[in-house]
Amino acid sequence: MFEIHKYTAADKDAWNAFVAESKNGTFLFDRNYMDYHHDRFDDNSLMFYAKDKLYAILPANRCGDCLCSHGGLTYGGLVMTNKATASEVLALFEELNAYLRGTGIGKVRYKAIPWIYHHVPAEEDLYAIFKTCNAQLVGRDISSSIIMSNKPKWHHGRKYGITRCRKNGVTIQQSDDYAAFWQILQGNLQARYGVRPVHTLDEMLLLKSRFPDNIQLYTAQLDGRVIGGTVLYLTGKVLHTQYISSTSEGKHLGAVDALFDCILNKDYANYPIFDFGKSTEGDASTLNESLIYQKEGFGGRGVCYDTYEWRV
Repeated sequence: MFEIHKYTAADKDAWNAFVAESKNGTFLFDRNYMDYHHDRFDDNSLMFYAKDKLYAILPANRCGDCLCSHGGLTYGGLVMTNKATASEVLALFEELNAYLRGTGIGKVRYKAIPWIYHHVPAEEDLYAIFKTCNAQLVGRDISSSIIMSNKPKWHHGRKYGITRCRKNGVTIQQSDDYAAFWQILQGNLQARYGVRPVHTLDEMLLLKSRFPDNIQLYTAQLDGRVIGGTVLYLTGKVLHTQYISSTSEGKHLGAVDALFDCILNKDYANYPIFDFGKSTEGDASTLNESLIYQKEGFGGRGVCYDTYEWRV
């Protein structure tokens, strides 16, 4: 039923056009986003055609004998046409397994797209990998999200920061000062976890130039100095925090509280869904309790990011 092709650079326009019209794609699947780190991964993304029309795509890379949902993306399951049906997706995964066996791949590691990012319901893949592939759940990260039309109340403590910032003259605004924010972010991540941001400053500036409407920086400033900020990813349905960080002064004043008061209650109050991102570490078995407590204080509630595996 399906013709399966490995993605090549010649397919870029067709791939991007399909993502834009799919029922569960976001700009992270656009090749102008995915390919900023093309040198780090052995890209093995696949395209599925039915009757000469593109039906689905699978962002992926190869690691030895394993096909992995793309390692440069937080999620990366099957991106489907609005016309996809359960029976057709069952057949697609049967044919995918046969195709992979023919290319020497013995295992698939599959990061499903969380339901909050679906434009319309799109979990035919989850049923198919259960029924056809005998997939096993091997990872479950927890994120904190808000349905903006039904926002829970904030913890009382979160409101103190808003008042403290207002009294001390802290201002909140959209900004292009990524360099100042990156200095804060890198320092905090290195001091607390011994790691660097997933993106370098140059990479984030490149992505911002490619997706100016989808990537925004909000900063908290005091006397002209950046004391905190957050990088936002705007998909069609979900507003996602990619990074959040503040200086010690910003933490004392509650800069993050003031930032999200502006974002959640003013500038993006009518956005459908807000997603704070994952609060799990390593293999997802470690919960960063202080981090998720902060997000829950703003009204965030649990959404899982699941990873599955199966032998082909």
